[in-house]
Amino acid sequence: QASQEELKAAYRRLCMLYHPDKHRDPELKTQAERLFNLAHQAYEVLSDPQTRAIYDIYGRRGLEMEGWEVVERKRTPAEIREEFERLQREREERRLQQRTNPKGTISVGIDATDLFDRYDEDYEDVRGSSFPQIEINKMHISQSIEAPLTATDTAILSGNLSTQNGNGGGSINLALRRVTSAKGWGEMEFGAGDLQGPLFGLKIFRNLTPRCFITTNCALQFSSRGIRPGLTTVLARNLDKNTMGYLQWRWGIQSAMNTSIVRDTKTSHFTVALQLGIPHSFMMVSYQHKFQDEDQTRVKGSLKAGFFGTIVEYGAERKISRHSILGATVSVGVPQGVSLKIKLNRASQTYFFPVHLTDQLLPSAVFYATVGPLVLYFAMHRLIIKPYLRAQKERELEKQRESTASDILQKKQEAEAAVRLMQESVRRIIEAEEARMGLIVVNAWYGKFVNDNSRKNEKVKVIDVTVPLQCLVKDSKLILTEASKAGLPGFYDPCVGEEKSLKVLYQFRGVLHQVMSADNEALRIPKQ
Repeated sequence: QASQEELKAAYRRLCMLYHPDKHRDPELKTQAERLFNLAHQAYEVLSDPQTRAIYDIYGRRGLEMEGWEVVERKRTPAEIREEFERLQREREERRLQQRTNPKGTISVGIDATDLFDRYDEDYEDVRGSSFPQIEINKMHISQSIEAPLTATDTAILSGNLSTQNGNGGGSINLALRRVTSAKGWGEMEFGAGDLQGPLFGLKIFRNLTPRCFITTNCALQFSSRGIRPGLTTVLARNLDKNTMGYLQWRWGIQSAMNTSIVRDTKTSHFTVALQLGIPHSFMMVSYQHKFQDEDQTRVKGSLKAGFFGTIVEYGAERKISRHSILGATVSVGVPQGVSLKIKLNRASQTYFFPVHLTDQLLPSAVFYATVGPLVLYFAMHRLIIKPYLRAQKERELEKQRESTASDILQKKQEAEAAVRLMQESVRRIIEAEEARMGLIVVNAWYGKFVNDNSRKNEKVKVIDVTVPLQCLVKDSKLILTEASKAGLPGFYDPCVGEEKSLKVLYQFRGVLHQVMSADNEALRIPKQ
């Protein structure tokens, strides 16, 4: 966004600093020529609107292409950007054709009631069974893939298998979805299974207004007993920026009317719902608190009461790696008993393990269901997850350092040369600033600082940037924009891939001050 006047001023300043005629030493003269040529090339590109537009979009690669294969010279910057957006859309469509977007769920139900029921007075012990009997009593596996046919048409193939206590079945479905406009889409579904007959369904989504949409899903299930129709309609509306209201009507095998309000903010998620239906009618309230930490920790609780009884659930979830989220929920209900539900989300795959502990409300079951997963998680996090993530991060950093080693070495040499060339200019700037009791940079460091005791084993990696910063002082002011400071004259990246900061100790009006700034944070000193 720099204006032509700003570019000219910056170019003039660099010319005064790096002009070869200003340096008598042969070695400094050679280094000055190289840096002067770099500044001149940059100004030539940025002062021409056409080449500047190409550089903004394609980088140096676009400028180096022979014959201007990327775009014609006569085009305006606006036309160049349109061309780039067209090419980007084509690349996106090619990527779309290659993407299948697989999603899957694996659920394994575990019956662990023998752990607690054996201590009940009415428990009948089986002779020869000294250990509790823990069994897998149900399993469910589902998988789906998407195959984009065109930019508006998508085919979705899905299937599932379920088994419970030795009995089970499965089904396979094919859906064809078409985006009709920016306001809606339609979907046709065909399915078949070994327990149920063929299925035909139609689903329509439509935005009625910018704040309101409707979804309708009708289905025909064919079986030996005849045709069983079903219809579900959902009407939703934005009540405010963070709140949605839903009205749902379901007619068919399990008819019901449901209304719910969902409020989702940066720190919380709240839901209240009421359903009247056959066979289930209930009221449900749930709340989730989102902690603003790097692990995206969430704590949740809910209360659900209806004709089936009452269920209280509480739990938490946390990010354990870049693509994995682990969660656990304790469910306590009458007459359902106590259950522990463990869920692992790994990218687009979900692994779900509901463990039924007891049919009764036993305090011991609630205690172990709550404390057990916490103890196990913290032990695994300390002994396995944390060391693994640390080692993975080190491997990635090492790989990044190796791939950029030659480039960083060149930048370092350029920075050191620039610092040597700045010495005379800096001496004059300091003399002028001392005369007016202005801004003098006493010391400045750039790189990785270790201030936290938990990171005391890490190595400090900083470079001295006192001279380059003093060279940027103009009229007793130092102004740095929101960009990585590694690109400033006399700077280079001392720790590739790691978090960096700039620490400045400066004198203004005869008083010492200190300031710390993040790498991409704007800086203006002296402070107002």
